[in-house]
Amino acid sequence: MQTSQSPSPTHYLLAFSRIVTGMVFIFSGFIKANDPTGFGYKLEEYFHVFGTVFLNDHAVAIAVVICGLEMLLGVLLLLGFWGRTVAWGLLLLILFFTFLTFYSAFFEVVTSCGCFGDAIPLTPWQSFGKDLVLLLLILVIFINREQIRPLISDRYTQSIITVVVVVISLGIGVYTLNFLPFIDFLPYKKGNNLPKLMTLPEGQVGDEYEIIYTLKNKATGVEKRVSDKVYLAEELWKDENWEIIGDPESKLVKKGYQIAIPDLLISDANGDDVTHELIENPYYNLLIVAWDLEKTNTEALRKINALVMNAAETYNIRAVLLTASSTQEAERISDELNLLTEIFYADAVPLKSMVRANPGVLLMQHGTVIDKWHYNTLPDFDTLDQLYFSKAYQDE
Repeated sequence: MQTSQSPSPTHYLLAFSRIVTGMVFIFSGFIKANDPTGFGYKLEEYFHVFGTVFLNDHAVAIAVVICGLEMLLGVLLLLGFWGRTVAWGLLLLILFFTFLTFYSAFFEVVTSCGCFGDAIPLTPWQSFGKDLVLLLLILVIFINREQIRPLISDRYTQSIITVVVVVISLGIGVYTLNFLPFIDFLPYKKGNNLPKLMTLPEGQVGDEYEIIYTLKNKATGVEKRVSDKVYLAEELWKDENWEIIGDPESKLVKKGYQIAIPDLLISDANGDDVTHELIENPYYNLLIVAWDLEKTNTEALRKINALVMNAAETYNIRAVLLTASSTQEAERISDELNLLTEIFYADAVPLKSMVRANPGVLLMQHGTVIDKWHYNTLPDFDTLDQLYFSKAYQDE
């Protein structure tokens, strides 16, 4: 009489490692594929650090491939397909990720790795710790790769399923790139009130800093460093024997409440701040965001301009173009396309966060984002009129 051999501890460890690693890779890949443009921006930071800025123009395409590869490896690992190849792929990928996160953390060159996109922001050291855990799990998988058994043994069926997974994995990133993220994790998402997100809520405390002065004794030449509190408490400013040399240093003492939108500053051609005037408009207004006019889709701008013409003529709706390009470039493209929008300027960072499109459109009222569109999904005027404009003006 034969008895089946009970699974060994290694079997359970391998199964656990496959499940956890597979789920993490699928989740990580999907979250980044939800916003490949944002992940592409993060890759550009790495390209800058490693002196490979020539890859910037391909950052988004690389982002789509990396996201797709993560999801593909995760799914195949769970299914047990192509075990040895998948094990090698996971090992090489995690070694690469671990190197990047360690380099970012140790040299403080990239403040967030973007491992889980904007959904779960991680510090560099947290990202490095996460990758170390994954590295250990993947080593278990790699060492025992010969023991991985597929859920379906037929090679033809495996090939068909693999092709389907490849198409879906890459397709998610391609779709969100040409439309908008399925889930918007950024502060400019639909329904958010921007002025509230730009101010410190009542009862909250911001970051606490201390100022460090370098003092030099005029008689002895001795130097010492003191905080602003010590400087005031000991009334060193009254002591003529000491003088401040160099510029004071600012040091973060305690992390406080983080304002969701700390960097939005919109100015006109003269440099005057018009931020609140624009975003707190009590009426419907259209913000057309084209952060880089040299790379923007000019045909899309033409279509948006036609929509703006109808909105302005019918309801006197204000439309403005926000860009990080130079005044000269903005005036050039405005003349070329006969744009009817007013033109204002802001830093590229907040503009990239407003809408993942170049150009993209936000419909706002009273500082609230009513809706937003990629230029590929922007409705025509009649649709917008039926959804928003006509109802608003009938109520007045």
